[in-house]
Amino acid sequence: MQAAVIVFPGSNCDRDVQVALAQSMGAPPCMAWHGDSDLPAVDLIVVPGGFSYGDYLRSGAMAAHSPVMRAVVERAKQGVPVLGICNGFQILTETGLLPGVMMRNAALRFVCRDVCLRVESTASIFTRRYRPGQVIRLPVAHMDGNYFTDDETLKRLADQDRVAFRYCDGAGKSDVAANPNGSLDDIAGIFSKERNVLGMMPHPERLADPLLGGTDGRPMFDGLIEALAA
Repeated sequence: MQAAVIVFPGSNCDRDVQVALAQSMGAPPCMAWHGDSDLPAVDLIVVPGGFSYGDYLRSGAMAAHSPVMRAVVERAKQGVPVLGICNGFQILTETGLLPGVMMRNAALRFVCRDVCLRVESTASIFTRRYRPGQVIRLPVAHMDGNYFTDDETLKRLADQDRVAFRYCDGAGKSDVAANPNGSLDDIAGIFSKERNVLGMMPHPERLADPLLGGTDGRPMFDGLIEALAA
């Protein structure tokens, strides 16, 4: 199988994702430049974290119109799995592949720390290696991670089991102090209607190796590779 990691000017987690995928795949993914108008045949696409185009205008707004994202949108509509992490999540909302918007953090400050997440749904190739209700620890590092959408869309996300992760405390309980950005309904990650697109603000690639201080992100990559190689 083959995977692609999209690289924008300002990406800073593309190599981290490359390493995490290589550990699970046994081979490095291809790195696709933002100016490319096409993508090779791949089984998985990752839109990594960072500050694409310097976050000018609005986080992810310019990247959403880059040539490579037209190819990403097309592949996603064809069923290719797409994982957007942090800035990648912002970009996916800007393209319309995921509903809602990412607003400035409620405290109006950049937040960079580990957070606890509760796994809300394991009915996807992204979360199949986790347990429902499992509490995991992953880092966040963002200024615009405050997820917001209208009431109708929020209800639809809940009714269709499309909330992947929610911020929580160490015991798995919802807590205002455990939500790092004020995100609506403590949402940390959501699926597309077809469940082949996942956007999440926390960084699984940053805790995917014991040398990094934890491995709670590793099941995501291992599970993806297992599912796609089957």
